[in-house]
Amino acid sequence: MRFAIATNDSYQSVLESFIESGWEIAKLFISTGESSKVIERALNLGIEVQHSPIRREDLFNLAQKGCDALVVASYKWKIPEWESILKYAINFHPSPLPEGRGPYPLVRAILEGRTSWAITCHKISQEFDQGDILEQEVINVDVDETHETLCLKTQISAAILTKRIAANIDSYWQNSLPQGIGSYWGWWSEQDRTIEFDRCVSDVMRQIRAFGDHECMGTINNTRIFIHRAKAWVESHSIQPGKVVHSNNLSLVVSLKDGYLAITEWSFNSPGAILAHLRN
Repeated sequence: MRFAIATNDSYQSVLESFIESGWEIAKLFISTGESSKVIERALNLGIEVQHSPIRREDLFNLAQKGCDALVVASYKWKIPEWESILKYAINFHPSPLPEGRGPYPLVRAILEGRTSWAITCHKISQEFDQGDILEQEVINVDVDETHETLCLKTQISAAILTKRIAANIDSYWQNSLPQGIGSYWGWWSEQDRTIEFDRCVSDVMRQIRAFGDHECMGTINNTRIFIHRAKAWVESHSIQPGKVVHSNNLSLVVSLKDGYLAITEWSFNSPGAILAHLRN
C-alpha cells in the first residue's frame, strides 16, 4: 500500500508503524514549524515534504504516483474532497469518538477526571472528526495522570492501532460504523488555565496536571505568572488563600484553601512568547 501522511513529531509513531507494516510512503505534509524529527525522517527516506495546506491538486498528484491512501494524525488544515481521487483517507484522533471532537481534547480529559480514554481511527469527512469509525484503542487514565504522560500513552496507543489498521484496512473500511451524536471540545480559555488559590489542593493539582507544559496561570501579589511545574499538599492552616508563605531563590509556596502549593518553575512569559531567531 502506497500512502502519504500529514503529521508531526508527536505522531511519528503512526508514520513508523505504517512503514514497519510494509506500507510505502510517498509524501509528507506538515502544518507546524516544530516538527523537525519527522521532517528529518522524511528527507532520509528521500520523500517530498510540503509545508503548505493540502490542495485537491496535491491529491491528484498523489493518485498519479500510485498513492492509495492519505493518513492524517495531528494536522490543523482541512482536507479537501478526496473520495473521487484516492481509495482511502483516514485520521487518527486522540479521543473516544464521537465524544471529544475538536482540536486538542487531552487536556479536558484530565480536567474531567476521566479514568478511560482512547485514540480513534476514522474516515476523513468534510466535517472535522465526524467520519465513520474504523477502530479504537482504549487508554487507561491514572488518578495522577499528567498531560505529558497521557500524550505518551496516546502516541504508544496510536502505534498499536496503526498496525491493526495497516494489516487489514479493507476489512476495517468496509465494516466502519457511523459516529452518531457526539460532543465537540474547543480550545481551552484563559480561565480554564487560571488557578484560583481559594480552591482545594485536589482541584489545583488537577489543573496543573492537565495543562503540563502548556502551563497554568496565577496571580500572586498582583502579578500574573505562568506556572510550569508545581506540587501541592494538604495541610491545615489559617492563612488567607493566595498568600506567599515562603520563598527560596525562585521557588514560591502559596497558600490554598486546604493546603499549600509549591511553585518550583514559573515565568512572567507565556509558553512560546520568546522565540529564538537564527542569524543569517
